[in-house]
This record gives sequence, C-alpha cells and structure tokens, in this order.
Amino acid sequence: MEAIASFQIDHTNLKPGIYISRRDEGFITFDMRFTEPNVEPAMEQKAAHSLEHLLATWFRNNDKIKGDVVYVGPMGCLTGFYIIMRDNGYTEFSMRDYMLEAIDWIMEQTEVPATTSATCGNYALHSLEGAKETAKLYASRIAEHLYTEYTKLETKLDNGMAFADA
Repeated sequence: MEAIASFQIDHTNLKPGIYISRRDEGFITFDMRFTEPNVEPAMEQKAAHSLEHLLATWFRNNDKIKGDVVYVGPMGCLTGFYIIMRDNGYTEFSMRDYMLEAIDWIMEQTEVPATTSATCGNYALHSLEGAKETAKLYASRIAEHLYTEYTKLETKLDNGMAFADA
C-alpha cells in the first residue's frame, strides 16, 4: 500500500507549533503540534480528551469561524491536534490568534462540556486541570516562537511536492 502523506513527515524535525499539513479540495488541515514528537512526553490522555471537548466547543461556537470548522480532534500519537477548516484564507498566524483566544476561554472554564454518559463515549476520561496545564504550556510556546513549516523536510511525495504542499 502507498504510504499516506502524514506518515512521510520526518517527525524528528517537528517542534511545538502550528503547521499547515494539507491544502486540498477547498479544505486546509492544521497540525497543531503541542509537544515535540519522540522527545517530550505526549499529552496525558485525560487532558487531551478534555482539550478535544473544549477546543471543539470553542471553535464550533466562534461566530467568526464556526461555519468553516470541519473537524477538531487529537492525533493518535497525542502530540497535538488536527483542525480542518474550509480554506477561506486561514494561515498559521490567524490560527495562532484563534488558538490563543480559545486557550484564554479554556482557562476560564469550570467544567468540560459534554462529560456525561449520554454525551461522551468515555465520560470518565477527563481532566480539566490537565487540559488547562497543557493548553497553558502550548499558549506560551506559540506566543514565543511559532514554527510554521515542516523544518528541513526532505521527503517528497510521489508527485514531487513536499508534504506541506500536498
């Protein structure tokens, strides 16, 4: 089978930041990298699950962008999140602004949305405090320095494009 594009990224070059991982068919996928893969610990599972609920709630309720939000969810490796949007001119820099707004909102929350057995498939697997700690660290990282390109990406796809161009 053909290797998918996201598995062709050299993860040893990724730092915490915001990357455009795909632009195709009118959609843009953001790689919101919270931790440095294979160097730092991955996000704690309860914190990541709560962040998923919190980020999805914020993005899908933000009047400026909610009509463009397609998906907000964690990476299986728990080093970050993917946010898929309709490609209406969003950049890494505009996404940073939205993430910082979302994190400010998260810091004000006293509960994680949708954490009952009727609204969540694993309602006991949550940590608001863990989500806040993880979000606060990420906010400090993207506010200080924003990595926006897959650095020193040598891998090319079969069509000759680098992953970020695919």
